[in-house]
Amino acid sequence: MQELSAAELLRVWELGLAQPPLQRALTLLAAAAPDITPEALYNLSIGERDARLLTLREWTFGPQLSSLTTCPDCSERLELTFDVSHIRAAAPSTAEPAAALRLGAADYEVSFRLPNSLDLFAIAGSQDVAASRQLLLQRCLLAAEHQGKEKSTDELPPEILDAVVERMAQADPQADVQLAICCPQCGNQWEAAFDIVSFFWSEIDAWAYRLLREVHTLASAYSWREVDILTLSPWRRQFYLEMISG
Repeated sequence: MQELSAAELLRVWELGLAQPPLQRALTLLAAAAPDITPEALYNLSIGERDARLLTLREWTFGPQLSSLTTCPDCSERLELTFDVSHIRAAAPSTAEPAAALRLGAADYEVSFRLPNSLDLFAIAGSQDVAASRQLLLQRCLLAAEHQGKEKSTDELPPEILDAVVERMAQADPQADVQLAICCPQCGNQWEAAFDIVSFFWSEIDAWAYRLLREVHTLASAYSWREVDILTLSPWRRQFYLEMISG
C-alpha cells in the first residue's frame, strides 16, 4: 500500500459520496493499493481489510484517534482518545491458512473460510440478525461431515455453529474491535464496537470540506488553480491562509 496525496484522497472522497459504507472501504483500499486487483480486495477477510484501513488511516491522519460517546447509564458525554497501536490486533499464532479453516468437535468435521466484503454485501440491509448470521455461515461453510456423512449448515447443531463463529473470531481478531470504556461520572463500565470504516470516513468527510474551503479561499485570493493548491503541504497552505486573514 501507499500513502494517498491530498488530490488522491479528495478523489476517493468524491467517489465515496455516492457509495454505501462497504464500498467506500474498498474504494479507499483500491486507491492506496493499485497493484491489487478488485477481486483480491473483495476477498480479503474483514479483519485484513480493517487492518489495512487502520494502517492507511495512520498514514493519513496520524496515530492518535479521538471520538465521542455517551454513557448508557448517566448520559454523560465522554471524549475518547487512544492510539492506533491500542486497537491493532496481533496476528493469530497459527500456521493454518485463513482460506480453509478447520474445526473438529463432537464427531463433526467442518471446514470454512473467513467472511469477506462480498459476504457483507450479501447481508447488507437485513434487519434480521439471526437470518443474517445463518446466511453468513452458509456462504463461508466449505464442507461439513458428521460421522462420515455430509451435512449442510442447517443440519449443524447450534453448539457447532457457535464454535465456528468463535474460531472465525480467533483467526481474524481485527474484524471485531471492542473498546473498554469506563464513565468517570458514574463508574459504569461497558464495551463498544469500533468500526474503522465509518470512523475513517467521517474523518475524511470533515477533512474534505475543510480542504475545499481552504482551496476556495486561496484561489479567490491568489487566483491559483486547485491542482496547484493541493500540491502544497498543509503547513504551507496554513501559512498563506494566515497571511490572507492578516
